[in-house]
Amino acid sequence: MKKYMLDMKVTENCNLHKNYCLLKLTSDQILPEMLPGQFVQVRVDNSPTTFLRRPISINYVDRATNELWLLIQLVGDGTRRMAEYKPGDIVNIMLPLGNGFTLPADKGQKLLLIGGGVGTAPMLFLGAILKKAGYTPTFLLGARSKEDVLQLEQFEQFGTVYVTTEDGSLGETGYVTNHSILKDVHFDRIYTCGPKPMMVAVAKYAHASSIACEVSLENTMACGIGACLCCVEKTKDEHHVCVCTEGPVFNIENLTWLN
Repeated sequence: MKKYMLDMKVTENCNLHKNYCLLKLTSDQILPEMLPGQFVQVRVDNSPTTFLRRPISINYVDRATNELWLLIQLVGDGTRRMAEYKPGDIVNIMLPLGNGFTLPADKGQKLLLIGGGVGTAPMLFLGAILKKAGYTPTFLLGARSKEDVLQLEQFEQFGTVYVTTEDGSLGETGYVTNHSILKDVHFDRIYTCGPKPMMVAVAKYAHASSIACEVSLENTMACGIGACLCCVEKTKDEHHVCVCTEGPVFNIENLTWLN
């Protein structure tokens, strides 16, 4: 898939939470094709300590408004600078990068999309694409508390939503792998993104239940094009692959997590 480097204009920057913002950007040209699971690299200007682009998952692509949405967790100087962007600011974006999730061929399959923390970001775009393709996805969102559950209304537009919070302030108490939906319904395919311990637990559950499963890895990235080798992941066949180019989406059967 062809890659682009675009100067994009901020249309809106929504403060969702003290640690999260939703950045919406548009371009003078029609946005290129993008797949759920892919990511972008954002150049952060006017941040003296930010030398490298920041990798951000594609949260949503609104074709009606020609907007790209990026859900950003404020964890360092670069992302905190991005939270300060205002409408009209110009941001240089390299996109789309990496591979995407695999859409099933059987419309009758039951699909579960599991997101934890900011890992819910790619699940929204995936859910939208699945809904448009005729599927009815189920979402399972995990967070520390009610305040950390992001974009709930948007998710509800594309499927049925279940929630777990560690403090029990919304949905069921505990982690996503403890939610009762996993006992009540047998899903045919699972997609997940979030903290690695969560994804490993989901992967082991899926493998034990003979459920096809894809995970979106969040390894530390620098270049985004496979040159710096800082995002390497070991695979089941003893190979080492760059998550930014051969991922970030992988079938769990190709990873070492199940050993």
